[in-house]
Amino acid sequence: MVTKDYVLSLVERAERGDRRALGRLLTILEDVSSETAWVLEYLAGRSRGAHVIGVTGIPGSGKSSLISRMIRVLRDKGYRVAVITIDPTSPLSSGAILGDRLRMQEHATDPGVFIRSVTTAGALGGLSLSALAMIEAFDALGYDKVIVETVGVGQSETHVMHATDTIVVVTMPGAGDDVQALKAGVLEIGDIYVVNKSDKPEASKTYEYMLFVAEKGEIGRSGAWKPVVVKTSSTLGMGIRELVEAVEKHLEHLRNSGEKLSRLSSRRRLLVKLLAEKIVLDLLDKVAEEELAKTQEGLEGFYKRAIEIARTTGEKLLNLKIQ
Repeated sequence: MVTKDYVLSLVERAERGDRRALGRLLTILEDVSSETAWVLEYLAGRSRGAHVIGVTGIPGSGKSSLISRMIRVLRDKGYRVAVITIDPTSPLSSGAILGDRLRMQEHATDPGVFIRSVTTAGALGGLSLSALAMIEAFDALGYDKVIVETVGVGQSETHVMHATDTIVVVTMPGAGDDVQALKAGVLEIGDIYVVNKSDKPEASKTYEYMLFVAEKGEIGRSGAWKPVVVKTSSTLGMGIRELVEAVEKHLEHLRNSGEKLSRLSSRRRLLVKLLAEKIVLDLLDKVAEEELAKTQEGLEGFYKRAIEIARTTGEKLLNLKIQ
């Protein structure tokens, strides 16, 4: 059983730089339940205003390598950096190949960097409850930048829009149809667009195209912020500082416009929604197992208890002050 004293001890030790304690805290958050939901409330109450950066885009565009380069620049600026890499979940084993973390191993010994891989856990929006819970943990522990790398571009990548402050969308030269898919999939969510691998042929053509659609307003979120397009090369380290500067300017815009607070509220609303779904589904699984084990005609009892669960869970969640 996860006790309050145990969690407080983990948080205290993690604040002192105990990486093992931080790892154990994150493990608790990997499977949040109705019994451990209070941990989220506690962490949310300790928020320090971390800048949450979402990195998404075309699979194969070099997102992990790009993030690794970004970490170097952010660390040079004195920031503490946490990275949450989202890996696809196998529909058969429910496991995941946690490979993105391997590409960032150069930062493994840096006490100012912590990298954690989590699965989508079947979440249709690309981010799981555990990923959102970990954002709260890193925020509460004083990490300045929390980078969330999602699986890839697509219509289902909607949660990253509500869970992060700044969204970086990555593409690459010669992507062709993939860029069209990018326009269709994340048309309105990007704040900064990156043409990575720009040392390769066709980079200028892709960059000019991205500038063109940005100028026309065909990409990027609506609002006062005008999407920025940056050319980078993770291999050569080109354009990384320019990318980080664009990210910093977007944060300044969010603070000056008041949007930083609204995006925090958006993340918390998504967190509570996913928490509610998790609690209800866990209860329904338990009820279904109990009722259907009694008799093959146990559906009537299951339905009655399912409705009761649906009605009462919302009231319980109102007691959580995640705002």
